Amino acid sequence: MRIVVTGSIATDHLMTFPGRFADSIVLDKLDKISLSFLVDELEVRRGGVAANIAFGMGMLGHNPVLVGAVGPDFADYRSWLQRHGVDTESVHVSEVRHTARFVCTTDEHANQIATFYAGAMQEARDIELGPVIERVGTVDLVLIGANDPEAMLRHTEECRYRHIPFAADPSQQLARMHGEEIRLLVDGAAYLFTNEYEAALTEKKTGWSSAEILERVGTRVTTLGPNGVRIERKGEEMLHVPVSKETHRADPTGVGDAFRAGFLAALAWGLSLQRCAQVGSMMATHVIESIGTQEYELARRSFLLRIRSAYGDQAAEEIGAHVTVSRL
Repeated sequence: MRIVVTGSIATDHLMTFPGRFADSIVLDKLDKISLSFLVDELEVRRGGVAANIAFGMGMLGHNPVLVGAVGPDFADYRSWLQRHGVDTESVHVSEVRHTARFVCTTDEHANQIATFYAGAMQEARDIELGPVIERVGTVDLVLIGANDPEAMLRHTEECRYRHIPFAADPSQQLARMHGEEIRLLVDGAAYLFTNEYEAALTEKKTGWSSAEILERVGTRVTTLGPNGVRIERKGEEMLHVPVSKETHRADPTGVGDAFRAGFLAALAWGLSLQRCAQVGSMMATHVIESIGTQEYELARRSFLLRIRSAYGDQAAEEIGAHVTVSRL
């Protein structure tokens, strides 16, 4: 099963200020604010929802096709993704804009001042999926992740035109997009991925009830944080899959992307929806135990031992039959 992953590709620039922002703010001068903070630390991390998902799928032995827009500063990031099994040949490189960038400074009380530069992501709206399909051959599913809104709508419409199943994963763009746009993204999706809050926001903005959404999508997958995953299909009993317990919590950033990576990998293996959610949950656990969205490592033996501990012998046997790549 060949899966194309579309969405944002970005880098995160994270800085730490050893003080309190509040100590530098003059309340009666907020209309003329001008501040500069000397920081102690800078971390540059690879990110972007599409890149995170594709990376996770690559770690599980797949060769997902990454589609998004980047700047000429993408060379090192490209090499990293290729080394981890990701097909980056369909990534568009802008001639005038840098790769999207999230710049965030955090003070000692966890207050944050952040800026997001969309950069080359704006050019994702110019990407046609047709040439991607011609290059790789048959495409079985296109994941449409958070991206330039016009790009998301264009990719969705093209999937409908070409009769390619698509998975809607609008995530953080739900807050920005209008109801009609969200309806266009969701209607006809083979899969709809959201967290619990996003599920409620989808219903509010589209004006569709949960039942009406199930009339329009094949499978609705809703992550519930520590309460697991809910999977719904029209006319079928709701499926609930618990989370796999983490050994410790380091950083929750990218947990949702890792879940999608595991879910899609297991889907490509032809496993049941229950197994898909279990693999997704285990991938999410690995991310929450590490700092950074693509800094975790997988070892085949320990991965399957943790699957066995969380979900039982049969789950470990069924999943283990597919987890055969050397990097695991």
